Amino acid sequence: MATWTNETAKSALLEMFSAAIKSADPHAALLDALPEKPLGRCIVVGAGKASAAMAAALEAAWPDVPLSGVVVTRYGHAVPTRQVRIIEAAHPVSDSMSEVASMLILESLKNLNPDDLVIALISGGGSSLMALPRTGIKLADKQTVNKALLRSGATIQEMNTVRKHFSDIKGGRLAQAALPAKVVTLVISDVPGDNPEDIASGPTIPDNSTIEQVKEILTRYHIDLPEHVAQVLSQKRETVSKSDIQVDVRMIASPSKSLLNAAAIAEKMGITPLILGDALEGESAQLGIMMAGIARSVKYHGLPVKTPAVLLSGGETTVTIGGGCAKRGGRNTEFLLSLANALAGETNIWALAGDSDGIDGTEDAAGAFVLPDTLLRAQHAGINGKQMLAEHDSYTFFAALKDLIKTGPTLTNVNDIRAIFIV
Repeated sequence: MATWTNETAKSALLEMFSAAIKSADPHAALLDALPEKPLGRCIVVGAGKASAAMAAALEAAWPDVPLSGVVVTRYGHAVPTRQVRIIEAAHPVSDSMSEVASMLILESLKNLNPDDLVIALISGGGSSLMALPRTGIKLADKQTVNKALLRSGATIQEMNTVRKHFSDIKGGRLAQAALPAKVVTLVISDVPGDNPEDIASGPTIPDNSTIEQVKEILTRYHIDLPEHVAQVLSQKRETVSKSDIQVDVRMIASPSKSLLNAAAIAEKMGITPLILGDALEGESAQLGIMMAGIARSVKYHGLPVKTPAVLLSGGETTVTIGGGCAKRGGRNTEFLLSLANALAGETNIWALAGDSDGIDGTEDAAGAFVLPDTLLRAQHAGINGKQMLAEHDSYTFFAALKDLIKTGPTLTNVNDIRAIFIV
């Protein structure tokens, strides 16, 4: 295409974003990863934003196998199933249904034998959705610590290390409860590096983290524990080790696969894709500044890729609120507002960033667009982009410009997809 407009560029970016999400559709991704059908019973358990869709896909793939079990997903992410019970709970901070679902999941695993098969359907978000506090710790304690971690800027790996040691179901304990049955875990990854220990806090995966690491994380982020919680942690009961459980983990979708799908779409459009990585982390606003610099280098110098080009990346950034002001926004809209401020109206650069599950943070949008005239339109509307970034009010900024992307729940989750298009 010789001349790109805002509308044609937005359409191209949205097609890449949609292709990335489509590659993680459980109905397509799950089929090639299924184990042999069991001689005994088949119990289906799971947690995550994609778990209900994964359960429905399993039922469709195995219509001749009697299934039972329980999976928990986020409110609004349930789908109809015939045999597997679907429960909805809260994300990103657990609620009482998270605890109820965990107890029902463990109940479904009682009295199994070696001929039985447990299929664990695990995807992003499962850590808060399946929350069973460790004996001596209350759900309110976990909620308080989790909220503090979310505001602190801790990485997802650090948060999950803490969650595992506060739990009676994470860090391999779900698989331990299923013994002596065989456990096969089907995973849709949403974490940098695709480490299954980090996805939903690894409920079926042996864990290498320690109580001492938990204490170091809490100290570093200045998170104080109630005295009774600190006393429980002082008992030094570790998570489940490799000697305790056997692991059969099958990754059915991941950020890297989704980025490759988006890249293939770009190539068909005559746009050169450059995948910068599927595991980018750090502060959303800082990443926006860095990406603006790379985009300018591409535009003016053809480095590290010649135009027309699209810079693709994934991963999970953080937004550190601390004790400051926070209004409405998620890590993707925060990244985009920082990018827009840094680009300062640069022509021929467009961008999209969104969470593949359709929900950026706790809002009703997946993400948003940045266009060359984003700041100009904001100025005409009396909106100060730098001030709104300082107030973490990026959702309001893009809502006012009608540049939010609203997909609704996609029923999968391979984390964030970012695309910057330069001509």
